[in-house]
Amino acid sequence: MIKELINRFTIKKHDALLSHDAFFNELRDKEYARLDKKRHIYLDYTGGNLYAESQLMKHQHMLKEHVFGNPHSTNPSSKIATDLTENARKKVIEYFNAQDYFCIFTQNASGALQIVGECYPFGLDSHFLLLADNHNSVNGIREYSKSKGGSFSYVPTYYDDLTIDEHQLRESLQQYDDKKHKLFAYPAQSNVSGVKHDLSWIAKAQEFGWDVLLDAAAYVSSNTLDLQKVSPDFVTVSFYKIFGYPTGLGCLLVKKSKFNTLQKCWFAGGNVTMVAVLAPHHFLHDNHERFENGTINYLDIPAITIGLDFIESIGMKRINERVQSLIHYVYKELEHLQHDSGVKQLLLYGPKDRSKTGGTLIMSFINPDGSIVPFETVEQLSNKEMISLRSGCFCNPGIDEIFNCVTNQELEQFFSGRTSGNYTDMFNFLQKMRGATRISLGIATTKSDIDAFIDFVGSLKNKTIQGSILSH
Repeated sequence: MIKELINRFTIKKHDALLSHDAFFNELRDKEYARLDKKRHIYLDYTGGNLYAESQLMKHQHMLKEHVFGNPHSTNPSSKIATDLTENARKKVIEYFNAQDYFCIFTQNASGALQIVGECYPFGLDSHFLLLADNHNSVNGIREYSKSKGGSFSYVPTYYDDLTIDEHQLRESLQQYDDKKHKLFAYPAQSNVSGVKHDLSWIAKAQEFGWDVLLDAAAYVSSNTLDLQKVSPDFVTVSFYKIFGYPTGLGCLLVKKSKFNTLQKCWFAGGNVTMVAVLAPHHFLHDNHERFENGTINYLDIPAITIGLDFIESIGMKRINERVQSLIHYVYKELEHLQHDSGVKQLLLYGPKDRSKTGGTLIMSFINPDGSIVPFETVEQLSNKEMISLRSGCFCNPGIDEIFNCVTNQELEQFFSGRTSGNYTDMFNFLQKMRGATRISLGIATTKSDIDAFIDFVGSLKNKTIQGSILSH
């Protein structure tokens, strides 16, 4: 079906936008019809991509046709589970052009990041460098570093466009010559602002003696990652971010030359080639099995092959061009909306030039008097219109602190003497806004979805939303 669509809608470059609309509208009708049946406007692709109907059918057929047994055996049911799992592993390696890497299946990208945090040789002779723009699953690795006596530091982002301070980054990479183990972690694409951070920093960091951890979870949903062109030491991915189904599966790609850098401090079923009880000795596998603890998700892993085949049948280049055209359209339409008072309806964060961003856009809704509408209220209003968007801090406090102008001193004062706290506590203490509203576009997004959101914003024109706080 996909090949038929591609053949029908392959036309000249100057008709590209029309081609995208026609192709993806028909793809929506065939693979994502449930959206229109439910009259649902889905704008949360960074939160989770949507699966195609054909993916489910193929996976269901596979489960119905075969008898699957727990791997790590040569019996017939185990063998087919093992074969399909290894086929999926091979597919992942081919998809990312990662022949120089081990593919370790995990529960999600967070599970992959945990492996790095747990096993990287942090200590008194180590330093962990991060961007202020990182998901909490990356931020959390600093606790492994701290617990083992290592140091860590952040490189800030600019308030104006939420891009990285590259001058500060270069300075940071040139420091810490006295450290034996240096790990630099950053997202290929921000899960909040959609900013694509320059992948050339991978090689630059490595030249200065750093190991590089690339969080690719948000990036790979609409971009090609070729690990022969860029070669981070560790890469983390969640598959549902790419093709929606199944959830609960990700991977850690480890460059083979850096495999032994990760020091596993315990073992579980499946990790060892030999273990004894009467004598405290064991031998670990020297491949991906070293880090795949216990029984892997052998019923769902074959669906990864199905999902990647589906994406390849459409083409990531086509998906990328589609998302880029839609994000430019929505940004252009939203930035001009204003109340009769002259106050803009939205405060849009991030770069105005969206050519180096993904399909993600964050914003705050503004009342006619200039006060900010709480993001919880925006989500409640959008829920009534069957619009799925996301609000809050998006597990990325660094970006949230930047665009809400929270200072180090204020944060230290809030955390001082506290053993617990939440968003409401912090807001009441700081009297500063936290959080925002995020929309994100993807493979099944249509122009009509975006127009529905624009109409939703327009419906709030000249209205003062109760519960508004602060002034921007």
